[in-house]
Amino acid sequence: MQTETAQATLDPGICEQARLTRDARFDGLFFTAVKTTGIYCRPVCPAPTPKPSNISYYPSAAAAAAAGYRPCLRCRPEAAPGSPLHRASSDLVGAALRLIEQGSLDGQSVSDLAARIGVGERHLRRLFEHELGASPLDVAATRRLLFAKQLLGETSLPITAIAAAAGYASLRRFNAAFVDAYAKPPREFRRGQDHMLGENAIELRLPYRAPFDFTGLLAFYARRGIPGVEAIDEHGYRRSFVINGEPGWLSVASIQGDTALRLRVHDVRAIHLGQVVSRVRQMFDVDADPAAITRTLGRDRRLRALVKRWPGQRLPGAWDGFELGVRAVLGQQISVTAARTLAARIVERFGTPHPASAAAGLGALFPPAGALADAPLESIGLTRARAATIRGLSQALVEGRIDFSAQQTLHETVDRLCALPGIGAWTAHYIAMRAHSHPDAFPAGDLVLRKIAGAGTPIPEREMEKLSEAWRPWRAYAVMLLWRSAG
Repeated sequence: MQTETAQATLDPGICEQARLTRDARFDGLFFTAVKTTGIYCRPVCPAPTPKPSNISYYPSAAAAAAAGYRPCLRCRPEAAPGSPLHRASSDLVGAALRLIEQGSLDGQSVSDLAARIGVGERHLRRLFEHELGASPLDVAATRRLLFAKQLLGETSLPITAIAAAAGYASLRRFNAAFVDAYAKPPREFRRGQDHMLGENAIELRLPYRAPFDFTGLLAFYARRGIPGVEAIDEHGYRRSFVINGEPGWLSVASIQGDTALRLRVHDVRAIHLGQVVSRVRQMFDVDADPAAITRTLGRDRRLRALVKRWPGQRLPGAWDGFELGVRAVLGQQISVTAARTLAARIVERFGTPHPASAAAGLGALFPPAGALADAPLESIGLTRARAATIRGLSQALVEGRIDFSAQQTLHETVDRLCALPGIGAWTAHYIAMRAHSHPDAFPAGDLVLRKIAGAGTPIPEREMEKLSEAWRPWRAYAVMLLWRSAG
C-alpha cells in the first residue's frame, strides 16, 4: 500500500487540473489510477476522463502497481518520460534507483542492494515507501514489466530474448507477470508487427519531457568527441563501446515531430540491452524535469536570461566513467581542442580497432584501465605529471581503490578522486558532473565561473560556493548554462 507521506507529496488540485487538460508538462511526474477499472494511466491519456471520485494519484508507476492497478494499454505508461529517479529526494534512494535501473535486483536481493549503498534493508524499505510509495522490489518489478512491454512494441526481438533483456529469470516468470498485468500473454502484443532494421540492429524510442535542447547537447559533444570512438554531426551522435566485455556501437538522433530520441544499438546481445539503454538515458539526461530546474535557476538574475535563451538545457553525461576521467585529466589547464587531440592519440596508440563501426565514422574502442596503468603516455606528448596522473587513475581503478559505480554520492565521489595524486576539486567535480550525472556537482574553483560571477574580475572560490547555494540541487545545470554564456 502507498504511504500517506508519499501521497502527500502530490497536490491533488494540480494533478486534477493536469489530468483534465492533459498537460504534457506533468507526463511521468504522476500517474492516475481509476478505481472502477483497476487501471493506471499517464495524465495525458486520451481515454474519456473518469469522475474525480473514482481517481487516485500516485507518484510513480511502481506505486500504482503496488496498489493493485494495471498499466493502461492505450496511453502506455512505458512510453512516459522520466523515471522514479526524479522523485528521489535523498542520495540513498537516488543511488538505489540507479542500481535498480541497471538491473541490480534482477538477480540480487534487497539486502544485497542495501549493503551496496551502505544502509540496512529495513531503512532502505522505509525510505522507498516514504519517497516513492513503493518498495524496491515493486520498483524493480515495474521497471522489468514496462521495459519488456516497450521491447515487445518497438522491436522484433524473440520473446525469450525480451524476457532476458528485461531481467526476468525465466520465460515462465515473464509470461506470468504479463498475464497478471495485462490479462494476456506477451505473444498477443506481437501480432502484425514488423520492426526489423537489419540483422544486428535494435531501435528504441527514448521519451523525454520537453523542452529538450538536443542541438546544444550535440554541440557540446562535438567539441569534445574522441575521433575513432565518437562521431557527431547534424544527424546525431554515434559511438563505439564495450558492454560486459562485448563490443558494439550505437547512434542517437532526434525524432522529427516527437518528444523522444531514437536509439539504435548495433551488434549487442539482448541480455545487455537494458544496461545500454540505462547508460544512454543518463548520457542524454532524458529523465530530467526541465520545469523544476527552470523554477530554481530562474530565480537568480544571472541565470534567468540563460534559461530563457537555452530552454531544455541537459547535463551531458558519459558512456564510461573511466574514459571521462581520462578525458578530464587531459583537459586540465589546456584547451578543449588540445585535450581532444591527446585523447585521439591515446586511442590510436593504446586502443583497440573496431572494424564493425568503421562505416559509421568510428572504428576504434577506448582502451580499458588495464591498458593505461603502465602505458608510456609521455610518448604521445603528455607531460610527465599528466601521464602519471592518468596511470595513477588507471591503477586505482584496476585495484578497486576507486570505481565509477552508480551508488556513490557526490561527496564520496569527490573525496575518493581527490585522494589520487594530480586530481583536485575541479577535476573531481567535473567527473562527478558528467560521469555520475550528479546534478549538484559544482567546480567552484573554475576560473570562467568566477569571472562571470565577478563581472570580469574573478571572485574568491569561497564566495562562489556561497553564491551557488541558491542554485541547489541543480548547480551542475547552472555550470553548463554559464559556460555556454562565456562562449
